[in-house]
Amino acid sequence: MSQSYETMLLDINDHVAVVTINRPDARNALNRLAYTELEQIFRDLQRDPEVRCIVLTGTDPAFCSGDDVKELMTGDGDPGKNRLRSIRPGTTPAATAILDCDRPIIAAVNGAAVGWGMDMSLMADFRIASEKARFSEMFVKRGLVSDVGGLVRLPKLVGPQRAAQLLYTGDIIDAAFAREIGLVLEVVPHEQLLETALTFAAKIAANPPLAVRYLKEGLRKSYHGDYQEMGNWISQTLGTLFQTEDHREGVASFLEKREPVFRGK
Repeated sequence: MSQSYETMLLDINDHVAVVTINRPDARNALNRLAYTELEQIFRDLQRDPEVRCIVLTGTDPAFCSGDDVKELMTGDGDPGKNRLRSIRPGTTPAATAILDCDRPIIAAVNGAAVGWGMDMSLMADFRIASEKARFSEMFVKRGLVSDVGGLVRLPKLVGPQRAAQLLYTGDIIDAAFAREIGLVLEVVPHEQLLETALTFAAKIAANPPLAVRYLKEGLRKSYHGDYQEMGNWISQTLGTLFQTEDHREGVASFLEKREPVFRGK
């Protein structure tokens, strides 16, 4: 696969693709281009018959710190002006590409996975975490709701009560606690993370690829269900929440590095 990407790195060897989000100066926050390239790269990999397993990670020091707030949630330098007033129906296109992908996906979480970064890790089949990994569903801190990762996948992994705790508080949890509640499969020393993920990926890739793909489809149908209905609800809800004063305050307080004051408006 010869296509190059500005915000992603792609390496394919022995039927295993390694996708690396490569915006380290922004802690791998996703801007519009990154979202577009993330969607495209997963569409490309699904069409590649040589790819049997995918490892998704980030360039140190972070896995993915969610949305690039300055680009996606402000306009023309004015934190009170939201540029996301027009929300299309359905699940985020990048999320759809990841969730539709029939190859097993291993998220190698090497650092902060917060907001959409945590949701993205939840869209993978497995999460292996570095001891430096941190997780947070911090959408609530911006006056928003999470994507299907947090609202569909998270409760299935950790149970509805623990999911509610993480969603309602936006608390940051470390790798050890994430392992304790079943959010991650394994926690390993930071320098061993990619090797561990690649070893696991190679084990999966050595099995009959068509059988593995059907097994993934069967698990998705029997356990995770159809995410599109929830995706429609999320997009409609975000369309409402993006107009609120609390959302504008969440963005402004983040950019101004101060505690927010929410008023329920």
